[in-house]
Amino acid sequence: MTKSSVEKPPYFSFENINIGDISKYLKEHDITDSRGQYLHWDKLKWRIKPREQAQNIWFAIKFKRRFQMKPIAITDEKQNIFTYCIPHSMEAKLHEIAKIAGGSTAVVAGTEASRQTQGQFLVSSLLMEEAISSAQLEGAATTRVVAKKMLEDGREPKNEDERMIVNNFLLLKKAERICDEPLSIDMILDFHKVATQGTTENDVIPGKFREANDIYVDDKSGDIAYTPPSFELMPERLAKLCTFANTDHSGKNGNDFIAPVVKAIILHFMIGYEHPFRDGNGRTARALFYWYMLKNHYNLFKYVSISKLLKDSPKDYGLSYMYTETDDNDLTYFIDYQLDIILKALDELKAYLANKTAEFNQAITLLSNSKFSNLLNFQQKDIIKKSIKFPGRIFTASEISSDYSIAENTARNYLNKLVDYKLLLATKDGRTILYMAPNDLRQRLDTK
Repeated sequence: MTKSSVEKPPYFSFENINIGDISKYLKEHDITDSRGQYLHWDKLKWRIKPREQAQNIWFAIKFKRRFQMKPIAITDEKQNIFTYCIPHSMEAKLHEIAKIAGGSTAVVAGTEASRQTQGQFLVSSLLMEEAISSAQLEGAATTRVVAKKMLEDGREPKNEDERMIVNNFLLLKKAERICDEPLSIDMILDFHKVATQGTTENDVIPGKFREANDIYVDDKSGDIAYTPPSFELMPERLAKLCTFANTDHSGKNGNDFIAPVVKAIILHFMIGYEHPFRDGNGRTARALFYWYMLKNHYNLFKYVSISKLLKDSPKDYGLSYMYTETDDNDLTYFIDYQLDIILKALDELKAYLANKTAEFNQAITLLSNSKFSNLLNFQQKDIIKKSIKFPGRIFTASEISSDYSIAENTARNYLNKLVDYKLLLATKDGRTILYMAPNDLRQRLDTK
């Protein structure tokens, strides 16, 4: 296996440049190109003609970047610090994300009607989407249809690929549940344990750091992209990462300011960089990203799937890591790439919500126009509306009794009548009768 083909930039330091050689380029070039792109040498060098000017132009760009760099309290194995900067183009992306993520799902969908799609349906459906995509990004081969059906039905996974999907679903729910807690090594280990329980890829031991240096990251082309720090350094290095995560970067009382989205992305990067586990590092990193976003009250992110988009462009995801590693630990490349992914994910959420709102409204109209409209009372119609919103939802007589302040026997009669009409499915859990909303409820309502 060979070293990755990404070319390391020409070495830059203030001592090894001649200001006279780069002075004219300082006026012509900024830290981004004319389109706001933060280019790595690997891409920049091909855009410059004549090629002899490329190195001096690169030095001029690096000269300007150095003055805008912000260090963070994390270093690599050789004690070189990680830094980042926020060009104008990235400031615009951060503003857009903060504006959208600070609203509700109704704001994202662009219509008040979409409030009807909030709640359990969104949480379960979109967590499923992220769980499936995250597993496929890691190599799971189960189809999306089979995976979603498994999660909806709550059946046990049949193989390791399905187990990975279930684990990811539980991992995201755990990240939401403990988002108010400070980051600790134990939390990182717990995230990993949930992510890898019941899997054997790379001889992984759930919830345990790797104990050898035989791990490397490939670039999906068979080349070595990156070799992580020694396993012996993991406890110390991750303790520093926890300190960074728990440090107040609100910018108040003289503290440094790091935008929460940027800090969440840095935490994501660092788990991938440290690669503390034999397998499951990516899933753990993405869980940590969600944990930090929810910790900072970006609650809309519980509905945002980033893994699907990362899966669609794994090469670019890997390049964003390699660009940072090869260019003086400049995190800007990774941050910028992730901001683009987040904005695309928010666009997909907007389209998803609009589609679900339309489906829901069509289903309600369908109920009103169906043969069942005059056969159902208010409570039964409301149960059907909930069933349309939450396919697979389970009802019990005691729940319906409590929700509508009616006797349990009356509630049971209402539910049994819906079973008679084949609008609900009945099954038993011990002595308790469970009433489940079928996935094809809209088609059943359309029966004349």
